[in-house]
Amino acid sequence: MVVTIYSTPTCPHCIVAKEFFKEKGIKYKDIDVSKDEKAAEEMVRKSGQRGVPVIDIDGKIIVGFERDKVAKLLGIKD
Repeated sequence: MVVTIYSTPTCPHCIVAKEFFKEKGIKYKDIDVSKDEKAAEEMVRKSGQRGVPVIDIDGKIIVGFERDKVAKLLGIKD
């Protein structure tokens, strides 16, 4: 399973999402779109949104941190 989060360092929802992944033992790739313009463009292509976080779980896109939806896609009970 590939989990990628497009985030910024100051985004509170991004911080909560990354804490959730750590708490559940989920390995993820964190991409800081405030420092990587190409990654920001990729995030917009995938999600149609400029807001963060954008979470990509095996190609399924979640805009924002929806704990229940993320847990379901990860196959974990929360």
